[in-house]
Amino acid sequence: MSFFQFSEPIRKIMYTINTIESLNRQFRKYTKTKSVFSTDMSLLKCLYLSVKNIHKKWD
Repeated sequence: MSFFQFSEPIRKIMYTINTIESLNRQFRKYTKTKSVFSTDMSLLKCLYLSVKNIHKKWD
């Protein structure tokens, strides 16, 4: 309940930070099994596919 004592702009920032933290946690989950990526593009592809999967869960 103390969360609601903050003003609306502060709560919005907190929501945003929680969302970003959640996304970063999911990225770590998908990338920790691979210790090395052969190219930067392979890392980007992995993150892209993880975003697609994460987006399905959020809907």
